[in-house]
Amino acid sequence: MSQLQSEQEQVELPILGMTCAACAARIERGLKRAPGVGEVNVNFATNRATIGFNPAETDVEALKEVVRDVGYDVAEPPARVDPTASGEEPLDWEQQARDAEVADLKLRLKVAFALGVPEAILGMSHARFAGSDWLQLLLTTPVLAYSGRRFFTGAWSALRHRSADMNTLVALGTGAAYLFSLVATIAPGSVLGPGADSAHMGHGAPVYYEAAAVIILLVLLGRLLEARARAGAGAAIRALIGLQARTAHVVRDGRVEEVPVESVRTGDLIQVRPGEKIPVDGVVREGESSVDEAMLTGESLPVSKSPGDSVYGATVNQTGAFRFEATKVGAETALQQIIRLVQAAQGRKAPIQRLADQISGIFAPAVVLIAIGTFAAWFLLAPADTRLSQALVAAVSVLIIACPCALGLATPTAIMVGSGLGAAHGILIKGGESLEAAGRITAVVFDKTGTLTVGKPELTDLVPTEGLTEEELLRVAGSAEANSEHPLGQAVARAAVSRGLVLPQAEAFQSITGHGIEARVEGRSVLVGS
Repeated sequence: MSQLQSEQEQVELPILGMTCAACAARIERGLKRAPGVGEVNVNFATNRATIGFNPAETDVEALKEVVRDVGYDVAEPPARVDPTASGEEPLDWEQQARDAEVADLKLRLKVAFALGVPEAILGMSHARFAGSDWLQLLLTTPVLAYSGRRFFTGAWSALRHRSADMNTLVALGTGAAYLFSLVATIAPGSVLGPGADSAHMGHGAPVYYEAAAVIILLVLLGRLLEARARAGAGAAIRALIGLQARTAHVVRDGRVEEVPVESVRTGDLIQVRPGEKIPVDGVVREGESSVDEAMLTGESLPVSKSPGDSVYGATVNQTGAFRFEATKVGAETALQQIIRLVQAAQGRKAPIQRLADQISGIFAPAVVLIAIGTFAAWFLLAPADTRLSQALVAAVSVLIIACPCALGLATPTAIMVGSGLGAAHGILIKGGESLEAAGRITAVVFDKTGTLTVGKPELTDLVPTEGLTEEELLRVAGSAEANSEHPLGQAVARAAVSRGLVLPQAEAFQSITGHGIEARVEGRSVLVGS
């Protein structure tokens, strides 16, 4: 077993076309049946499939074909564009695909709303006049044909693979209501029972166009909310990606060249100027400075760097300048490893989610069977003249009300949002199991020199020498530190201002990297050291 696991490789595929947890379960089953495939995890909330496979038996292209055979598709990245050529930042193509899905759903929802609301008012008011049924047919047909098209294509795809999902329930319910109403409009006598003609004289056969239109409208609204939740839940990942520097100043042939960070190679000598982000991980070779590493460590105080010290990509250089040798680039940097950990955590299922997925996988077929039984019962027991319409309404109600989307979406979306927000605040969560276990925590022990900090140093004590008051010491030190960018220096300056001291202008200010500052205040030389 260990040898087999050592031969396994892993790939993540962004999936298109999933509409509920049953879709994810069907893709999982299809992939697990493929040769050479080991562990498979398809996450509906992230629209990603994580697949372990043996490269000796299959490859990524074959896995993509398996997904397509099951009835779904794999998002392919566009051809790479050099960001330096146009001055634009690299685009998140997966986020673009999610945004395009949201835009498409918005347009379909607008059409459904514009036609469905008048149809609902007309149908539910029971206003019957010459041509009213034909008017309702005219309003409802575009709603089903355009706005609801994805439900019918999804249901057909599921049928071809001998399964059922949420699309099946919506398509059966709205399709049955629409077809019944269409027959009632064209040939009303065919749906009216014996002896019903006189009872319905002047009214015609019952139609349910408004049910079909409103169902499409409401389910589309739900799909739009789900799509927006999935698109927005990746904001933390995008924020982490945005921390990375876009360019680097590489020393080549004695000259400093600005190149895209993707062009940096291991061993390159990189120059970092004051205030710049460090582009990749490496080791300082020349110069000294202090670096803000809060995005990695949470420590608010900058860390002094000198030759031989390690630096990390996306951290921020302070006032000094230095050169360092790149040791880890691309996917090997600490930031990229954090991003991968967060992505893996968002895609990892919690134990309770596995139960929800199992239920969702059999939910739709069970609902279809219950709807068939409901139709049969009402058809047999209802009065002969209304049994067909009553049976149809009851069956459609069963199909539509049994929406399993929340069952499969709630848990993975919560994991996505929770792990994403944690990453944005410097907390890495390993996955759904850890989040679920966190709900049982009763005590938290912190090991940070016995204290918790707010990440913003404050002046707490003043110890002046003989002949110098606390106010005078703080006034002089605050004047010198007023121009400093160091968090400790800013804390001294803030304390002076908060006590109402008037700070004279410091002259000849000079920052000495790693040691402190030097300045002249009211003709006196002032040194503030580390």
